[in-house]
Amino acid sequence: MPTFKQVDVFTNVKFKGNPLAVFFDAVHLTTAEMKSISNWTNLSETTFVLPPTTPDADYKVRIFTTQSELPFAGHPTIGTCFSLLEAGLIKPNKDNKIIQECGAGLVEITIKGYDEEVKDLSQVFLSFKLPYYKPSEINEDQILEVANSLSISTHAIEGSPVLIDDGPKWLTFQLQSGQAVLDLEPNYSEIANLSIKYDWAGYNIFGKHDDGSLELRSLAPVEGINEDPACGSGAGAAGAYIGSILNNHKISNSNSNYFLNQGSRIGRDAKLTVHLDTDNEGKVLINVGGQAVTCIDGNY
Repeated sequence: MPTFKQVDVFTNVKFKGNPLAVFFDAVHLTTAEMKSISNWTNLSETTFVLPPTTPDADYKVRIFTTQSELPFAGHPTIGTCFSLLEAGLIKPNKDNKIIQECGAGLVEITIKGYDEEVKDLSQVFLSFKLPYYKPSEINEDQILEVANSLSISTHAIEGSPVLIDDGPKWLTFQLQSGQAVLDLEPNYSEIANLSIKYDWAGYNIFGKHDDGSLELRSLAPVEGINEDPACGSGAGAAGAYIGSILNNHKISNSNSNYFLNQGSRIGRDAKLTVHLDTDNEGKVLINVGGQAVTCIDGNY
């Protein structure tokens, strides 16, 4: 029988991150069956592993929410790669890289701390390079609607919200502090209405704590996820906002690292990292990383 894992992502403590179901040997499943399974798992995302269609990739993955298929998402990328590593179905090349094929193209994943002799890989650190991000502005009327849906003033928003498409389309913005992010009481029905109206996946809101870490909340009720416990694409969008928007397409330190907390308002304790760098042309490159741990092994 084909196998699957349910793993917790962006944590190495069971039940404190973002769960993901990973179905191996999925070549026999139709798209309709994948959609049905994903709806049944009722998780924010479910992935299906297929043979790669290019020799440059180690595997191919299809990513589904309960409602739709995504070209790319962060926590499914980390969780699927971790699951395949733990199952012994892939291993890093000599440069500690794994290449994932998905709807967004090829995604480079870097592995740190891997040892194929060790069965518990919960201490392994995985990070992916964001395959792309496309920022676009929204207007003042939309900003007012967003503020009203969160019961805050537009003055509580630092700078201007930016729509960042990095697979999902996250409306990304910063508040005055990490505590301000935690204190938000979102109106999820209004957020869903605005997301449908403007074709957004949802809101991606961050703020800085006194210790320099960032608090992140990713709200996507239109996708069936009022609040994502740990969101890799959301962290990537926050990185794009910091690196490309706030710093005018330049980063002051070519080794910029940000540590993000997520999920505490819903009983989780996820930890994510974002590393910013620049290429030879000055474009900001974004890497998002974290750990994972297996909660369930099974057959289907």
